[in-house]
Amino acid sequence: MTSLPGDSDSGGSTPEPRPIACARCGATAEEPPLTWTFSVENGTRHYICDGCARANLRAIEGRLDSTWW
Repeated sequence: MTSLPGDSDSGGSTPEPRPIACARCGATAEEPPLTWTFSVENGTRHYICDGCARANLRAIEGRLDSTWW
């Protein structure tokens, strides 16, 4: 069995750093709310709050690089 990046020796994934911060506006939350968007860009996890996600929905759905929006 091969291990994936981020897997630890115990078979679990690396825990998320707390608190979670929005990559756009810096809003924070202890746990990522269900309304937030999650993406991986260049191997780095990014969370986007619901307000920023709504404001940039077309760019997100169009898969534009976040530097464009």
